[in-house]
Amino acid sequence: MVSKLDQTINFHRQALGLRAYRQQVLAANIANSDTPNYKARDLDFSAALDNALAGKQTGDLGLARTSTRHIAGAGNSGPAPLLYRSSFQPSADGNTVDMDIERAKFAENAMQYEASVQFIGGQFKTMLSAIQGQGGQ
Repeated sequence: MVSKLDQTINFHRQALGLRAYRQQVLAANIANSDTPNYKARDLDFSAALDNALAGKQTGDLGLARTSTRHIAGAGNSGPAPLLYRSSFQPSADGNTVDMDIERAKFAENAMQYEASVQFIGGQFKTMLSAIQGQGGQ
């Protein structure tokens, strides 16, 4: 039972981390809705979650340094590779952010994040009740 609970919590821990990262990406899209040539980005959540659960490293490769005195690169070091979202109607300035799509995805992602938080909270309450033995008293 403990291993099943551990697997469930690990799944939701990974999902919460990816949902938080996706929320940052979607917020960046919304913040840059008026930036010329900005390309809306997103991540393939289910593929990223599958990779995270399998223990695979994703994202961009780090920069090679030939000397210890070189400064490390600050590229995309997120937990999942970002994809560019193609726009149905790109604006004249090349921006591909569609605010209706971004707001809908932002709200959907927030609700799924909250659902995972509530599920984990329920699992811990159930486990605490079992430990305290409140079922038969």
